[in-house]
Amino acid sequence: MPQEIIELRGHVIDSFILPKMLDVIMEHKARFEIQDIQVGVKPDEPSFVRMLIAHKDPKTLEAVLHLVRRYGAETVEPKEAQLSPTSRGGVFPENFYVTTNLDTSIYLQGRWVKVKNPEMDCGILVSKSPRGARTIKMAQVKRDDLIVTGYDGVRVVPVESRRSPEDFQFMTSEVSTEKPKGLMISQVARLMKEERQAGRPILWVCGPAVVHSGAGPLLEELVETGYVQILFAGNALAVHDIECALYGTSLGVSMGEEVGTGSGHENHLRALNVVRRAGGIRQAVHQRILNSGIMHACIRRQVDFVLAGSIRDDGPLPDTITDTVKAQDAMRRRCRKTRLAITVATVLHSVATGNMLPAKTRVVSADIQQSAVTKLMDRGTFQTIGIVTDVQPFLRSLLLELKLP
Repeated sequence: MPQEIIELRGHVIDSFILPKMLDVIMEHKARFEIQDIQVGVKPDEPSFVRMLIAHKDPKTLEAVLHLVRRYGAETVEPKEAQLSPTSRGGVFPENFYVTTNLDTSIYLQGRWVKVKNPEMDCGILVSKSPRGARTIKMAQVKRDDLIVTGYDGVRVVPVESRRSPEDFQFMTSEVSTEKPKGLMISQVARLMKEERQAGRPILWVCGPAVVHSGAGPLLEELVETGYVQILFAGNALAVHDIECALYGTSLGVSMGEEVGTGSGHENHLRALNVVRRAGGIRQAVHQRILNSGIMHACIRRQVDFVLAGSIRDDGPLPDTITDTVKAQDAMRRRCRKTRLAITVATVLHSVATGNMLPAKTRVVSADIQQSAVTKLMDRGTFQTIGIVTDVQPFLRSLLLELKLP
């Protein structure tokens, strides 16, 4: 019977990695034999498992090995990673290796080489000189690029559970409206303070509901106090923020009285026209046409923002990137700089950003709809901390925890 011996190291017991691996093996009706197991008894002691896996069908065995490798399992005798050249630009070779967001290495010429910029749903490009590897999107592939194919010689490092009592492990469990939001928001504020003290940028991903709900001034305060260094949004958030700054409305509704105005439905178009005449958001601020709001604060505080357009955008603003691939590239470059991302009241931009983030980047997702939070996690961003709440009380509570006015 075809068989393979694998080894697994790390905190594989308390992270439930070993039970998950056994589930995969049994689901495929494969056989296994644990030949050696050493369980770490102290918080800083890893465990070790050596296991034989067998199946009468070689293809099924290979499928099982592929799945357990994603939990960090390694074959005792690693094989060289298989490389295939591309025959044309924008197309991967057949059987190309599809990456996860976990730290990954490939076995080349007798040594493990770390893959740069871990990101899900990519291929692995191997450079010829100097020898190295990095993730690459399908659209970026050029002819004759060397791409990893198959599963041999690929190793991933799973994200293990954090044992520190200060870490809020309960927050990473199933998303629920019954979670203690006050405690969760307090922990998010602690993370934000740690990131700022470490000098690392905090990424925010926000939808237009931030403005519609009246929470714009709260996000503006976070920008002004240095808790936002990167902002991802669509054309709509910027347009309605500028509409609110110029006319006091959002989607034609007065933000002061929360009632519709006579011709308020025109205001977002008039706001667009003003900014387009000025030449862009930055120009409108420098010309003192735009004197308040989230985007004004971003320009003042030199926040790095990306506005990614969509098919339904009015205008759009001159600052909006209407080419989807270019918008992805702009977001991807900035995603690599952060270790904390906070997504608020947006589904599409949250999922898009989550797909670009490595597993070691913490993600906080706050949305009034539980499905919006769980969708981000279901699409592969499993490191997400979900908070089911409206955007305004979330931001207000966050400001209070940060002890900001």
